Amino acid sequence: MKKIKYSEITPEKIYNNRRSFIKSIGIGASSVAMTSLTFAGNALSEEKNKNTSYKDITTYNNYYEFGTSKSDPYINSQNFKTKPWSISIEGEIENPINISMEEISEMFVSEERIYRLRCVEGWSMVIPWMGFSLSKLLSKVTLTSKAKYVEFESVYDPDQMKGQRYPVLNWPYKEGLRIDEALHPLTTVVTGLYNKKLPNQNGAPLRIFVPWKYGFKSAKAIVKIKLVEKMPTSSWMWASPREYGFYSNVNPNVDHPRWSQATERVIGNDIFAPRVKTLMFNGYEEEVASLYTGMNLKRYF
Repeated sequence: MKKIKYSEITPEKIYNNRRSFIKSIGIGASSVAMTSLTFAGNALSEEKNKNTSYKDITTYNNYYEFGTSKSDPYINSQNFKTKPWSISIEGEIENPINISMEEISEMFVSEERIYRLRCVEGWSMVIPWMGFSLSKLLSKVTLTSKAKYVEFESVYDPDQMKGQRYPVLNWPYKEGLRIDEALHPLTTVVTGLYNKKLPNQNGAPLRIFVPWKYGFKSAKAIVKIKLVEKMPTSSWMWASPREYGFYSNVNPNVDHPRWSQATERVIGNDIFAPRVKTLMFNGYEEEVASLYTGMNLKRYF
């Protein structure tokens, strides 16, 4: 597997901001990472690579637990309580555990990972996430030979999440990955963005992000990670299996039944800016294509 590319040493101003962020979530300053994982896809234009503004990232969201309009998550999540919070890891493992956010903050160093978020609706943004590889969290448990998939379950709290009071999806939200996808170093446990704590509307306190897949594969407000033998049925697969497959890799050659995936609209660009070409695997083809050798990606969409 190709080694992930790292950026140059972080500028002092950003480094100091990162120290403050990591200290705020309980990680010692001496553990601060000096590197920044960046997205692949050197063919991307400079404009397409430009980081999306913090305002756009935090006010234009898909998060149906808080409503179906793009502005609903920001408006309806401000009082969502994320403390205390813990995550259980269970299923086909020898040592089930329950781990708190405080323990996660003490165990793992969050580093900046600049990844493109691509939505199946045809828009995209570039986000400076803070986080660490999911494989590091899963290394805390011992998998059995039956652990073929990883299922993620989001919190179910209709008192705080008004969208869950309606049967828009099969609540609680569930998503899944094949075990090799979950263990790939690009698959990230997200703790923040733009050197700040993760906002509620972006999946606080902890979400998953898989940069080569469409955004809905990245479950938010995770409370359970379960290792399973059979492919899990995700919430969107349950809602419309014709439109949302298990793999959901960004693939410009496979259209959503209602939208073309060949091009994308970059959020933050001028409204009259032309759409840009969508890259295979969202620009990470060199890093992840080997995971799907021999697979018909039009069938396994």
